[in-house]
Amino acid sequence: MDRRTLIVSGLATLGAAGAAKAQEPGQPGPYQTPNYPAAPPPYPGQNPGYPGPAPAEPFTREEMVNNVSDFLGVTAEAAGGAIERVFRDNGRPTAYIAGQEASGAISVGARYGKGLLYMKNREPLEVFWQGPSVGWDLGGNASRVFTLCYNLQYPEILFQRFPGVEGSAYLVGGVGVNYLRSDEVILAPIRAGVGLRLGANIGYLGFSRKRRVWPF
Repeated sequence: MDRRTLIVSGLATLGAAGAAKAQEPGQPGPYQTPNYPAAPPPYPGQNPGYPGPAPAEPFTREEMVNNVSDFLGVTAEAAGGAIERVFRDNGRPTAYIAGQEASGAISVGARYGKGLLYMKNREPLEVFWQGPSVGWDLGGNASRVFTLCYNLQYPEILFQRFPGVEGSAYLVGGVGVNYLRSDEVILAPIRAGVGLRLGANIGYLGFSRKRRVWPF
């Protein structure tokens, strides 16, 4: 074999070895598809095959009559009359708030409250509310308030402003009820005794996780 043939054979051998080294295991060649890692499995919200959260279980009329009577200190007849009116208008509530509030006004007023939000199969959640009022109103009061919540499927939906529904205030057996509404969520606060002050003012209530000094 002459020198020229030896040189050509040596170059061919070196070229093959370099190509093999450049294409190490796990590294794609120029015409290979990269071996990308598999995509992570979708979380429940991405896959329609996962069941969604169960809707809130509503309370019965008997449960609400007993709770309102015990909490507000009124007779079962008075509580039943108010509950009957609210159930006729809205059906069975998905939650309720039992708490206390204080309010005062000289034409322009403010209302502050604190209570616990109750939903079936959930831990009670502390909530606060506050809001302004404008109208023919003078004086102040402190009272207990029991609020029925409709179409409230998750506690987080409560934390917003709820304007009063015009013309919704009424009295049944010494117990006062009025409606607040935001989109599909309806709140029906029930008050007794000195906590009424219904029809004397208009305004809204804003619910929050922490107490707020400014009512607006």
